[in-house]
Amino acid sequence: MSHHIPAESLPPYPDGYVGDPAVRDEWDNRYSERRQLWSGQPNGALVEEVADLSPGRALDVGCGEGADAIWLALAGWDVTGLEVSGVALARAAGHARDAGVGVRWVHAGLTEAALPPASFDLVSAQYPALLRTPGSTAEHALLGAVTPGGLLLLVHHAGMDENHSSQDNAFDPADYVWPSMVAALLGDDWRVEVNEERPRVVPEGGAGAHHAADVVLRARRLR
Repeated sequence: MSHHIPAESLPPYPDGYVGDPAVRDEWDNRYSERRQLWSGQPNGALVEEVADLSPGRALDVGCGEGADAIWLALAGWDVTGLEVSGVALARAAGHARDAGVGVRWVHAGLTEAALPPASFDLVSAQYPALLRTPGSTAEHALLGAVTPGGLLLLVHHAGMDENHSSQDNAFDPADYVWPSMVAALLGDDWRVEVNEERPRVVPEGGAGAHHAADVVLRARRLR
């Protein structure tokens, strides 16, 4: 059964923001500095891990300019894209219209978004998508969004949690959730299917193209 949603059936990127204004402003500034921040291609780890799955409901956390969300929608997924930057969301909505697909855009932080719990068959967070929070609130929100039987896919650049290798001195990787942090919270109601470092499929252009390896966590919620 296809979950593909025509672009005209969903409203455009919504006004309003729920979350920390400082976080929104930081990422709006980062996006505003460049006409296009990312490559415009779906992340290789997402394509590799998801291509053979039956489409369902997907949540793209930190969806940026929308490449992953649009790729999922074109593959038949019912997609919600979550992003703190309104600049990025406006670009993502435009790209989705150009591609002829519909995505639900949510302008919010994950912990503030009030998404329906345990309702997504796939929750994907690619690269620096989720700020750390006291008491691991963000990590628990990420896990709580996955429906029983669904998948969590968390991908980050290898080594950035140990070495500040970003070309942007204003960006501190230690501020963001890492796959190891989420893996440490998984109980017996989860099954880890992939937890490894692997060579990265590097897209042409875009921030992050200098990173050659990924850390990939794929876990299935059992109940």
